[in-house]
Amino acid sequence: MAGEAGGPGVILMNLGGPARPSAIRPFLTALFSDREIIRLPGGPLLQPVTARLLTTLRLASVRANYARIGGGSPLPAITRRQAEGLRERLRARGIEAQTATALRYTRPRADDALRALSGADRLVAVSLYPQYSRATTGSSLADLRRALDRAGLGFPLSVVDRYPDHPGYLDALADTVRRGLSAWPAPRRPSVVVLFSAHSLPERLVREGDPYVEEVGRTVAGVRERLPAGQPWRLAFQSRVGPVRWVGPGTEEVLRDLAREGARDVLVVPVSFVSDHLETLYEIDLLYGTLARRRGIERYRRAEALNDSPAFLEALADLVTEALR
Repeated sequence: MAGEAGGPGVILMNLGGPARPSAIRPFLTALFSDREIIRLPGGPLLQPVTARLLTTLRLASVRANYARIGGGSPLPAITRRQAEGLRERLRARGIEAQTATALRYTRPRADDALRALSGADRLVAVSLYPQYSRATTGSSLADLRRALDRAGLGFPLSVVDRYPDHPGYLDALADTVRRGLSAWPAPRRPSVVVLFSAHSLPERLVREGDPYVEEVGRTVAGVRERLPAGQPWRLAFQSRVGPVRWVGPGTEEVLRDLAREGARDVLVVPVSFVSDHLETLYEIDLLYGTLARRRGIERYRRAEALNDSPAFLEALADLVTEALR
């Protein structure tokens, strides 16, 4: 994805994911080894050992889950498309930029991104986590800075580390909700419960001052302002794994509550995810979908992920343009 030398380089940072079955084990081991996202018992010295053990225990079930969505994660390919689309939108604004992707637990990693941007004279690192957490954006930025040190690069680095209430991002996300609601007949739409589902976070991080949960709340508030007045809604947290306490309530718990309360129409919105991956395609679509229907929720749907939608790419272009100033 290299462009003309001497211009800015833009790195899009995201979690990554195993694109094929053979990549699942190393992905899980790298994920569980990162103490920024989960501190396993035994301390830093034993974390790699515990991570390998936990990977072994979970490998079969995780492989089965990926098999249900085609065998691997689409996130790396989607992130490449986002980078390519962003470059095109910056060019339309008169900005000739190189773009690359840096995934945290699968390749291309930060070192790969820097090699792809070898002709750049300054960098903009953009998190694809709209709400900041040290477990996600913080970990990716630390990885990028280590790569910069290894490469001996000292040119300017600008960082877009969060945008929970950026107008363009909120507009793009609200548009996915409106399009999701349009699947219901107009008379039923006012009763559809919009269930915002964010990736959970270990409670320890919140106690230590991590702003993620507060910023998720700001995003939800901004989207609700763009929806019809009175639209029912809930906020829940998903993907809680490992032997630690996670932020709740869980998405599955809220779905059970909604069913008990008589809700029959639910639209789930993946609020902290900008790309389809296991948490949307398997967890929300299949796992929670099955739970909801068994509990009596008759019409259960998910709003589309932002992926490389034009509105989201324009929001990213706005953020990069602002950073370059």
